[in-house]
Amino acid sequence: MSSYDHQQVILNPAQAEYDIKKSQFIGAIMPCNNERKAIQQLRVLATQHPNANHLAFAWRIRQDDGFINERCNDAGEPSGTAGRPILAPLEGENIINAVVGVIRYFGGVKLGTGGLARAYGTAAKLAIEAADLAPWIEMATLNLDIDYSQLQLLEYQLKKCRGDIIDKQFTDRVIVSISLPASEYDQIKDQFTGF
Repeated sequence: MSSYDHQQVILNPAQAEYDIKKSQFIGAIMPCNNERKAIQQLRVLATQHPNANHLAFAWRIRQDDGFINERCNDAGEPSGTAGRPILAPLEGENIINAVVGVIRYFGGVKLGTGGLARAYGTAAKLAIEAADLAPWIEMATLNLDIDYSQLQLLEYQLKKCRGDIIDKQFTDRVIVSISLPASEYDQIKDQFTGF
């Protein structure tokens, strides 16, 4: 069993607040499946908090080859006090395809490097705890050429296995492109092409 078997994703964006010594930390976790989407999510968060002093972040994104792209940023805080502590709970829970941003409103009292690291880490952890997690499932794409009479059954089978129809083209038959858990690929393919 590889560590890939236990990877998790978040089902919904979530936020949590953490206050310490007049500073407010707002942790936000958002789903993303590439860097562009992660940066987009962080921009939205920054727009929602234009007066924040810092927006530190971390992400873990699974690449097609299975490699996990990790990145973190201290956003001007002392090195290692924001990005790494935000990344740590993502790694600890083995969460992928998610970005966590932590907004800081400085309250005038310095927390020191240890206090900062704890505050950023706590805000990230609280945001993760507020989100719904689910096991990550490797998806595959399958193109099928089926009879109209099979479409309803296909839709039913996909619903059962958390699959989805990406595209449908109607000719004298139905050409469908579907996304489905890789573990279901052979069974669905055989069921709808094994005639």
